[in-house]
Amino acid sequence: MQNKDGFNYMPKGKPNPVVKKGEFMFAAVGLDHGHIGGMCNGLIEAGGTLKWIYDPDPKKLDTYCVMYPQAKRARSEEEVLSDQEVRLVAGAAVTSERCALGLRVMDAGKDYFTDKAPLTTLEQLEMAKAKVKETGRKYAVYYSERIHVEDAVFAGQLIEQGAIGKVIQTIGMGPHRLSAPGRPEWFFKKEKYGGILCDIGSHQIEQFLFYTGAKDAAVVRSQIANYAHPNYPELDDFGDAVLVADNGASGYFRVDWFTPDGLSNWGDGRTFILGTQGYIELRKYVNIGIAPKGGKVFLANQKEETTYDIEGKIGYPYFGQLILDCMHRTEDAMTQEHAFKAAELCVKAQMQSVKLK
Repeated sequence: MQNKDGFNYMPKGKPNPVVKKGEFMFAAVGLDHGHIGGMCNGLIEAGGTLKWIYDPDPKKLDTYCVMYPQAKRARSEEEVLSDQEVRLVAGAAVTSERCALGLRVMDAGKDYFTDKAPLTTLEQLEMAKAKVKETGRKYAVYYSERIHVEDAVFAGQLIEQGAIGKVIQTIGMGPHRLSAPGRPEWFFKKEKYGGILCDIGSHQIEQFLFYTGAKDAAVVRSQIANYAHPNYPELDDFGDAVLVADNGASGYFRVDWFTPDGLSNWGDGRTFILGTQGYIELRKYVNIGIAPKGGKVFLANQKEETTYDIEGKIGYPYFGQLILDCMHRTEDAMTQEHAFKAAELCVKAQMQSVKLK
């Protein structure tokens, strides 16, 4: 089911603890999106101890307490936030409510780790920035299509090693299966989910910034449409955008909800990274017609052309880095500036979008 349904896709990797058992306590609050499972899995594999789980919906709470029996069932959000042992709170609340939860978490003196998109408006962004500055806490973001995908991690390592020279363009494709009957009502309300470019477009924009090494970018053009879902008038089932980075790199991405039922996976996500000395292609989740799993990295440069099958070989270093960042007040996993810039650009892409249909 995980491969067919992106909403409940919860990657698991090999344990690679960076702390001793009980040394880093965290909690899960806000269980509206299945990504909370991937977030918790990553932190647990890195040595984190899940102490509390809370959601006002008892059914969601029941589900996750079964998944993580080691955690305590909290009676309220306040019970979690008042626990001095808890260093970080992970949350996957309704998208429009993620910022408000983060403000409460940081006010309680804890770091915050939210699902993408981390917010839905520029006003929320300013509040989050101000609270980070006021409290010194972290507002970390689960941009899972890079940090929780092994070939995406490996691509970053290849670029850092100079395998394709200077990155000058990225092309990202992020198709998803809609599975409408299994989606919550809020998923189809634009005020709640933020629109397709804000939602799943956030993955693509974060990758563009990361792979090009950009600090900032401008949205040149963005487009949205509802081509085939009149029963959900507030749903964007298609979106794309063109960006130009402050270092001159260009980027294009397309996101959509048109993954056909015949595909073995929830979405044939791909990334193409062009450098001055070569290029990389990532087939993240499926190698269509060849293998039901992804983890494929294709590289061509001045020396060779090669294919890497890296499933199970790279791991997910982000989570251990995040734990150590929280403990040592460093920024090795992802800088706060980068997390917020990706959030800003995905909101702007949505705001500036031209409606095609």
